[in-house]
Amino acid sequence: MKIILTKHGETIENKKGIIQGHLQGKLSKLGKEQAKKIALKLRNERIDYIYSSDLARAKDTAKEIAKYHLNVPLILTKELREKKWGEFEGKTKEQLGFPKDKPLNKNIKVKNSESIKQVYDRANRFIKELLKNHKNQTILLIGHGTIDKAIICCIFNKSFKTIEYIKEIKPTSITIIKYEKNPKLKLFNSTEHLK
Repeated sequence: MKIILTKHGETIENKKGIIQGHLQGKLSKLGKEQAKKIALKLRNERIDYIYSSDLARAKDTAKEIAKYHLNVPLILTKELREKKWGEFEGKTKEQLGFPKDKPLNKNIKVKNSESIKQVYDRANRFIKELLKNHKNQTILLIGHGTIDKAIICCIFNKSFKTIEYIKEIKPTSITIIKYEKNPKLKLFNSTEHLK
């Protein structure tokens, strides 16, 4: 099995520093260009299934890629959604009193939000189903920063606490994991196709 993992393109909200979480998000001009570039990069890749977060920013990125894979099922799922930020969603870090240039601590307790452990558990359930149902296939996953990191941790049997130590996942970067006897990281967070 081969897993190709990516994140949606840049959004208007990203540019404004708005915390999105489960908000839909709208691709910016750059985000649309990034989606087109990753679609071109993956156009000759044999892909058996495309799974995408059902949030608009990921779905719109997935649809761009799917234009080159017309007979490949595109499955939208809540399982690949970003971490839910509850009452922080729709606000900027500055509005909440946090420094603009630093990532939010994923362990902050926020009303109506998901904990990092809950995101990890969601990713783990999803990966277990994937491994059971798609042996010897190539699967493309389109998610978000935190869920993508959680997926990587689950695949390599790392604790949820490891999520915060993984480098930030860049918009439409490519990570490739191949399963032979054990999972092997073949490519991580590559943005060569965006140059």
